Amino acid sequence: MALRGNLKDFNLTQLLNVIKLARKTGALTLSGPQGVAVVFFKEGRLIYAARDGQETPLTTMLFRAGRLTEEQARTIQKRSDVTSDKELGLLLVNVGYVSQRDILQSVRRNILDLVYPLFTWEEGLFRFEPNELPAADKLTAPIDLENVILEGSRRLREWEMLQDEIPSMDVALKFVKRPEADLRNISLSVEEWRVISFIDPRNSIKQIAKQTGLTDFEMRKIVYGLLSAGLVELVMPAAPGKSKRVEPPTATRARPEGTLAPAPIKRGLLLRIIDRIRRL
Repeated sequence: MALRGNLKDFNLTQLLNVIKLARKTGALTLSGPQGVAVVFFKEGRLIYAARDGQETPLTTMLFRAGRLTEEQARTIQKRSDVTSDKELGLLLVNVGYVSQRDILQSVRRNILDLVYPLFTWEEGLFRFEPNELPAADKLTAPIDLENVILEGSRRLREWEMLQDEIPSMDVALKFVKRPEADLRNISLSVEEWRVISFIDPRNSIKQIAKQTGLTDFEMRKIVYGLLSAGLVELVMPAAPGKSKRVEPPTATRARPEGTLAPAPIKRGLLLRIIDRIRRL
């Protein structure tokens, strides 16, 4: 018999603790304003997850983890005779592109990337179907729930702090005229540089998050870091509902309707920052 309830009465941390202690096997489905997520367990360990009926291809997992180049990912994806990620994984190992450990680590990372945001879900319903497992052709990776619960709880506390600091995603960002940050201490990630390239008073934080594929948590965390570093400040969008659309110099095709374009006018500041860092 399935276990059903409301996340307001029984949150994800409590659900995972029960599954861990009882060493349960089955599928936990969460549905709420943020979408639908399905998380699978085997004998009290997390093994698989999917969000909104979409599954991340193995090539995408390996590319994000830096195990495949973009060219290798495209070449593999064009093979029409591979029908499942398990077959694809075997092919990649046989041709020497990756190792079994690379695949396992990438699958594990993808599962955690899908599960951690679920800790922030405060509204919605849950259903646990015992003894239900993912399809046999899916790649799974066993993960101990104890560390997942600890990290998820830590991220939940961080999420609550970020919501207090940045309560709305509808505001925009602009560079400060004189950065107050000590440039010797600045070390930006790839995601942070991507966000920086879209900073413009006409682009809301929500629009930038959509364009870069970042979750609300990831976007708020990056914005909070940039604010704390004294590089940007929050402003109301200059023209609500409108985005700056300027093709990068290297663009070879039209940008899809409704997407944002990087703000090249501000690149001068970025280049000065980079040049300053190099001279330190």
